[in-house]
Amino acid sequence: MWFDLYTVAQTARAIERARAAPGLSWRPGQRLRLLFAGYNGARNTGSDVRVEEMLRQVRHVLGDKHVELSVLTINPALSRGYFKRTLQLTVPAFFPPALPKLLGEHHGAVACEGSMFKSNFGNALPALMVGVLGTALAQDKPAVGYGAEAGRMDAAMRLAVARYCRGALVLTRNDASRGVLAELGIASELGADTAWTFEPAPREAAEKLLREAGWDGERPVLAVCPMNPFWWPLRPSLAKKALLDRFGWFQDSHARTLYFHRTGAEVTRRFERYVDALAQAVGAHAREHGFFVAVIGMEALDRRACEALGTRLGAPTFVSDRHTMYELVALLRRAALLVTSRFHAAVCSMPAGVPSIAVSIDERLENLLRDRGTPELLLRVTDDGLGERLLAALRSAQREADGIAAKCRLATVENLRRMAGMGQALDAHLHQRYPELPRVPRSDDWTAWLPPLGPALQALLAGQPQV
Repeated sequence: MWFDLYTVAQTARAIERARAAPGLSWRPGQRLRLLFAGYNGARNTGSDVRVEEMLRQVRHVLGDKHVELSVLTINPALSRGYFKRTLQLTVPAFFPPALPKLLGEHHGAVACEGSMFKSNFGNALPALMVGVLGTALAQDKPAVGYGAEAGRMDAAMRLAVARYCRGALVLTRNDASRGVLAELGIASELGADTAWTFEPAPREAAEKLLREAGWDGERPVLAVCPMNPFWWPLRPSLAKKALLDRFGWFQDSHARTLYFHRTGAEVTRRFERYVDALAQAVGAHAREHGFFVAVIGMEALDRRACEALGTRLGAPTFVSDRHTMYELVALLRRAALLVTSRFHAAVCSMPAGVPSIAVSIDERLENLLRDRGTPELLLRVTDDGLGERLLAALRSAQREADGIAAKCRLATVENLRRMAGMGQALDAHLHQRYPELPRVPRSDDWTAWLPPLGPALQALLAGQPQV
């Protein structure tokens, strides 16, 4: 806990120091240099898809020839091949001292992480988001929180957000997040997540992967996206890090630098209960309706959970440490039904009308399912009788599949409209700050504010969704 507080304190110090070191100032004729800061380089499919679409939208809205974009990465080897034509910058393990120089080399900043203002997974990542936004503001540069979620924060993080994010353009992905931010005095506007416009690999690529894993080409596919819900939040530990370096202990729970996942008998017991419940319900429903089960890991960290569930079900696993975001989203959209504890698995499957059931660890999936009109399909990892409740939800989703698919498609269109509004808001914000920045001519059609859409989304907007 002390290191989290130290990180937040050093982030605050860096923001204060940045006031004396504004760095680059944009001048007419230059490309606008924008820094995108998120959770990239960890093979987290949701984070990578979000940022890929932000970059595409910003290039489209502002004009490719008018911008020069950079994105932070934890590990460039793991983000290689993503974010084309974008400079990837490695974020230091302890980032606060680097913030003034990093932002000084750019004309503005975009915070990208979905869980932007939340302490559920630890404070290091939200501290980076606050640091990037606060440092840009301290240097009198545009600061944008794009597609943000706000939820439970500890006292130190709430104080940092309230003090250093006031004045940023914050575009949230739901009204619930706006309410949380309003309590801290942070103005925000309703936007959306940015994964809605993502174009995955072709359907044939997903079918090839499934066939290689034993699918017969005929059975409907039931996709499951598990995780370990109980080893969060990350906690720093100097003692564990010393023992890891000296003896190799705690390797299984080590996340990065000084941070470790929660461990212990209780964490293991709750995780086993969760995986057993998923296996019980998914296995029973697959047998009843002849489903082929595919276990999908949206983040490299999910491999252990995927293998535990895959072993119980006798099902193949597809995890992001070995498959690209293009392949995994293609697999999600090839499914007929989805069970997920990962937010972006639901988002990325909805444009294809895939009915999804959430087994949630926090408010993100709750907000999503409520907004699309299916709150009855929300379960929580701590629910009593989780296996029985999940089986009942699967049966209900099976019966109401057509209606749920229609709601998924309607929600997709609504989120595309909101994402287009985000593009307009970003464009207005940057031109207000830099009036001489060239403007890109565009039509009056609201879709002109979205990045180029693939055939499936074009068909959906035309009222002829592809099946």
